[in-house]
Amino acid sequence: MEAVSSPNRPGWLGPRSLAFLVVLIVTPLLFFGGPDWFNGPFGSAVWNLGHIGFFGLVTLAAHPWRRLSGWQLWILPTVVVLLIGGAIEVIQSDMGREASWHDMLRNLIGVWFVLAWHPLLDENRSASPTTPPALIIASTLLLLFELGTTAAVGVQQFKVAHQLPLLYDFRHDDPTPYWYGELTPSQEHASPHEQSLRLDFDTKLYSGGSLSNLPSDWRDYEQLSMTLFNPNAHPLQMTLRINDWTHSRGNNAHSDRYNIRLTMQPGSQTFTIDLDDIEKAPRTRRMEMDNISQFKVFVSRLPEPATIYIQDLRLE
Repeated sequence: MEAVSSPNRPGWLGPRSLAFLVVLIVTPLLFFGGPDWFNGPFGSAVWNLGHIGFFGLVTLAAHPWRRLSGWQLWILPTVVVLLIGGAIEVIQSDMGREASWHDMLRNLIGVWFVLAWHPLLDENRSASPTTPPALIIASTLLLLFELGTTAAVGVQQFKVAHQLPLLYDFRHDDPTPYWYGELTPSQEHASPHEQSLRLDFDTKLYSGGSLSNLPSDWRDYEQLSMTLFNPNAHPLQMTLRINDWTHSRGNNAHSDRYNIRLTMQPGSQTFTIDLDDIEKAPRTRRMEMDNISQFKVFVSRLPEPATIYIQDLRLE
């Protein structure tokens, strides 16, 4: 006799079962791994979308609409996910990861999107109540906003990867997506570009500027050229540091990166460094010249605050 499957009892490969299986597989990644597994902002942005997918799958696996209805269907899962998400962020912060309220919002977007569209995701669609159109529109717009933000980061990173030989595009009005430190665009000492970058040093143990969003593949070039302007009446001792992603994920050993002391005389000065020296700088390996992650200029224990202007930064 031929077996007849019930529409209310789908096979083990139904959407709910698959969602539950994926959740089991992915859960360890909440605590082991993270955005720093990827090179650059776009990889991190794509990783962060995983919060939406993960909690969407959790909601699909839990099928809360089988037991809840009306506003309870929205309020109770929201509260539960806020509590779970908050606990995860606290645990991650204790493990060296940075807690993020934005991640908690992404968790909720995953829940809300599945709740809004669950009549189409449920195996027993005929028994699923319809969702108010306002909730469908709101949850979908939130998801599209996150996808659009990630796409914008992708476009930005495409431009960064293709701006060589420039390591930084001095036309940017806001350096914060690219640099860390006290840097502001300036019309002073701007040649050869329309504007320069003013870098302010303070008197802390270490103070400087770090270009962490830059083209990473330097293999087709031979030299690094950096032009700076020192408006002070006296020379300024600085350190230039360059490292790759292997170093960034390692123990940050001084011998595993490129470091050089520079004396910045008053006025404009161009420093030229052979990339071969940078590649050979790590003591036990070669610098990965197709995987550069950071360019940093800093000072140490200045007796008083100082300022320089970055005029040009390029490969040759």
